[in-house]
Amino acid sequence: MGLAERFGNTSRISLLSVFLVANAFIWYFFAARILEEVINNVAANYFVNLIMWSLHFAALILSTIVGVSLMKRIGRRKLFVVWTMMGTLSPLALLAKNFAQIPMTMLVSILFGVSLGLGMPNCMNYFTRLTRAENRGRHGGLIMFFSGLGLFSLGIINIGSNELSTAILVVWRLSGFVFLFLPKLPKKDDARGKNVSYGFVFGQRSFILYLIPWVMFSLVNYLSTPVQFNILGESQVKFLIIIENALVGLFAVVGGFLLDYVGRKRIAIAGFVLLGLGFSVLGLYPESIASWYFYTVVDGIAWGILLVIFVISIWGDLSYNSSSDKFYAIGVLPFFISKFLQLTMGNFIAANVSPYALFSFTGFFLFLAVLPLIYAPETLPEKTMKKRELKKYIEKAQKEAAKAQKKEAETAQREDADAEVEFEVNQEDFEEVLKEAEKYY
Repeated sequence: MGLAERFGNTSRISLLSVFLVANAFIWYFFAARILEEVINNVAANYFVNLIMWSLHFAALILSTIVGVSLMKRIGRRKLFVVWTMMGTLSPLALLAKNFAQIPMTMLVSILFGVSLGLGMPNCMNYFTRLTRAENRGRHGGLIMFFSGLGLFSLGIINIGSNELSTAILVVWRLSGFVFLFLPKLPKKDDARGKNVSYGFVFGQRSFILYLIPWVMFSLVNYLSTPVQFNILGESQVKFLIIIENALVGLFAVVGGFLLDYVGRKRIAIAGFVLLGLGFSVLGLYPESIASWYFYTVVDGIAWGILLVIFVISIWGDLSYNSSSDKFYAIGVLPFFISKFLQLTMGNFIAANVSPYALFSFTGFFLFLAVLPLIYAPETLPEKTMKKRELKKYIEKAQKEAAKAQKKEAETAQREDADAEVEFEVNQEDFEEVLKEAEKYY
C-alpha cells in the first residue's frame, strides 16, 4: 500500500469514527429536548417531574455500566447493532403517548436513556483506538462542532408534532449504521486495548486529578441558567444562548487544535479560570446586562474547550494501552448529573438563594477546582511535546541563520563597494602622476 493510499484510508476511517460519535450526540441531545417538552406537558407537579427525570438518568447511568460488560460478552459490532436499533426504535413510543400519557412518558424516559448509555462507552473506546493522542483533540473538536451544527439544524424544525419528531429521530439514528463500513481493528490494536477493572481506573492518580475538577464544575454549572431566566426573561436568554452555542462550536474546533499543540493540562486550567472570572463578574453585578454578555462570551469559550477535553479527549488519553470504555463510562457521568440537577433542582435554588451569594460561591468554587489540575500530569505524550519544541527551536535557529547570512552578504557587498571606490580613486591618482612624469620625458 502506497503512502498516499494509506493516508487516505486513515483519514477516511477517522472521519467515519467522528461521524459515528457525532451521530449519537446529535440524536441524544435532540431526543432530550423533545423529552423535556413532553415531560413539561405531562408532569402536573414537581414530584412527577422528578420521577420522570430520575428514571431517565438512572436508565442512562445503569445502561452505561451494563453496556461495558455487554461488549465483552457479545462483541463490539453486535453491540453497535443492538445500540443503533434501540435508538431507531425507541422514538416510536412517542406515538403512543396520547393513549396513556404518564406511563408512556416514563417508558420514553427510560428508552431514551438506554438508547444513549448502552453503547456510548463502546463507541468512545472505538474512537480512542482509531485516533492517536496527538490528534485526538482536533478530532474531538470536529465532533463537538458537527454535533452543534446538527443540533442547530434539527432545532430549526418544529418539534411540536409527535409524528415529525419521531420520524426525525428514527431516520437520523438509522444513519448511524455507517459503522458497518468501518473496518475491524487490527489484532495488535485489540491486544493493546486490554480490559481493566473499575478499581484499576479509580486507582489511577492522574484519573482522579482530572475527575475531581470536572465533578466540582458539574456540581455548580447548572446554577446559572434558572437565575438567568429570572433576571433577563425568556427572549433575552434565548438570544444569549444562540451566541453562546455559536462560540461553543467555534472554540471546540480552536480548542481541539490547541489541545494537540499546547497540551491538555494548560488548556483545561485556562478554561476553568475563564469560567471562574465569568461567575465572579456575575457575583458582583448580577443585574447588569453587560455582566451577562461577558459571562456568555467566556462561558461559550470555556465550554467549547472543556467539552472537548472532558467528554472526548482526556479519558482516552488516560487509558493509555488499556480499553477506554470504563474511563469514559465514569468520566462523562458528571456531565449528565449536572443536567439532572439543572432540570430538578435549579429552579428551587434560584428562587431561594441570592444571586450575589450564588455566583460568588460558584466563582470561588471554580477557582478552587483548578488546584487538582496543577498536580495533574500532562497527557499529551512527552515525545510529541519535545518533538514540537525541537521543531520550534530548529525553525528559530534557521531564521537566525538566515538573518546572519543576509547580514554577512550585506557586509561583504559593502566591502566590495568600498574596495571598488578605493580602486577608482587610486586609478585617478595614478593617471595624475603619469601626466606629471610625462612633462620630464
